[in-house]
Amino acid sequence: MDDPGLRPRGPRHSRARGSARVVRDLAAVVLIGCSAFLAASLVYGDPRFVGLFEFNDGARTQPAAPAAHPTASPVGRQAGVPEDGSQMAVPPPGYEEQDQPLGQPAAPPSASASYKFLATNADGTPVGYSPCRPLHYVVNTALAPAGAGQLVENAIRTVSEATGIKFVDDGATTENPSPSRAPYQKERYGERWAPLLIAWTTPEQAPQLKGAVIGTGGSTHFSFGDGPKSFVTGSLELDAPQITDELRRGDGSAYATAVILHELGHVMGLEHVDDPTQLMYPEIGAPDGLAAGDLTGLHELGRAPCRKDL
Repeated sequence: MDDPGLRPRGPRHSRARGSARVVRDLAAVVLIGCSAFLAASLVYGDPRFVGLFEFNDGARTQPAAPAAHPTASPVGRQAGVPEDGSQMAVPPPGYEEQDQPLGQPAAPPSASASYKFLATNADGTPVGYSPCRPLHYVVNTALAPAGAGQLVENAIRTVSEATGIKFVDDGATTENPSPSRAPYQKERYGERWAPLLIAWTTPEQAPQLKGAVIGTGGSTHFSFGDGPKSFVTGSLELDAPQITDELRRGDGSAYATAVILHELGHVMGLEHVDDPTQLMYPEIGAPDGLAAGDLTGLHELGRAPCRKDL
């Protein structure tokens, strides 16, 4: 269990959610991500422990069946999926998709095998976002601390350079984080996959931030039957009160940036590693930014296939 008492600042700990919820039939949608922590605690949300903890819902993959549209799975409940077995709404395919990647991932400064992927396809390739369309994002800034906007912009710029993915800032939103966020919200965002949601929030608004948690993040992947999966949207929640306290410290902005980068790494598709020199190590001890393994993994994720069919 998490230590309920106060602890000195120390390293941050992060835990992957693993495959949180899965639906079947024409499309499989999975929420994947992690949580960043200030205190050491028992690992949970790991894919090996799916079903043991509240937000995993005991979901498991089901075989695909031919259908015109995705439907609800009998196990677990996925964001945007009706519980009555009716068809799930999806946007028209190929929104802003181009024939070629919009950018090229920067070559890692040195070779490193210190990276892992959160999800892979049957052929072993990592699941990532299509590099042939921009990744739109919105920010709920209602509780954002002073200077937070620049921290997010800097972290996104760093990840964009590492992956070649082009991010587009769609501005502020009033959307609040939700563990069952719908990947397609036509009334709010139009006929496209919902943009990545970055929310400055509190444990009251986002219960997953209770205790020592400082941030959570994840993405939703989509596939047709047993076909290749691609991420289509995601969300990132940051504990505004905790990060506000961190920013009062001399190196607070570097630590806050490290937390945002770590969570964006999970949003893009990186898993934790055992190498303590990497930012994707479960503990953020020194805020030194992305290391060679992190950059190599992000480079590979930036080479995901184009998806005009999604």
